[in-house]
Amino acid sequence: MFGLIHYNAPGKTLEEFLKYAADTGFESTELAYGDVFVEGKSWQAGAEEARKLCEAAGIAVSALSAGNDFVVLAEDEIKAQVARMKTVCEAAEILGTDVIRTEGGQPKDSVPESRWAEAIAGCLTRCREFIEPMGIELAVDNHGWVTNNGYLEFEVFDRVGSPNVGANLDTMNYRWRGNDLKVIDRFYELIAPYTFHTHMKDGTGSLEKYVGAALGEGEINLKYAVERLKTAGYHGAWTAEYEGREDSAIGYRKCLEWMRANV
Repeated sequence: MFGLIHYNAPGKTLEEFLKYAADTGFESTELAYGDVFVEGKSWQAGAEEARKLCEAAGIAVSALSAGNDFVVLAEDEIKAQVARMKTVCEAAEILGTDVIRTEGGQPKDSVPESRWAEAIAGCLTRCREFIEPMGIELAVDNHGWVTNNGYLEFEVFDRVGSPNVGANLDTMNYRWRGNDLKVIDRFYELIAPYTFHTHMKDGTGSLEKYVGAALGEGEINLKYAVERLKTAGYHGAWTAEYEGREDSAIGYRKCLEWMRANV
């Protein structure tokens, strides 16, 4: 399926966003945490409402974003994050998806960088007791500062050792973090076999010099990423994420056109 993430896209409401997605030709979407966990209503009601809107629009839910933070070592914080993740997984079942786009977490003084992989793997391991029976896949995103390193991701997956824990491969984020393009290609090779979901994204530059672009209009070796994913047997949705300066309706349409031509 060709999809898009519910982020930086047209539509002030979920219903308006889904109409744009369907009218443009997308087949699926990754829903945001806030699409389901809505203030003033139960998460069960929020999930049911989002599912009905997606079904009415003819858009499948490829993944649900968890918005978690697994960079924790204190037992009470671990328990809270794991319990929260279980609820997100139960919401995903209502939505009809088995993929959770999972954050690594945020840097913090209480967890030194040398223990980031340990902390994330520890929380993910605790989640095995419910994700494996449920058939849920936790797709850890190379997002932000912590997990934007293919070697750290690989260490996390190796520590956890579960077929239900893998990656959401964002094709641009490694570059945003400051990695060289050749290193990024190596990360694609390393992470592709663990990938459950994608964010197909392009752009140029790193950190404050980063500028987003429609697929094929930046510096990322997207065709190599696609090649590695296909070689590894990737079977999930191809999900566009657009952060360019052009109007998002135009940007996302260009991304869909690129995916149709190159995937």
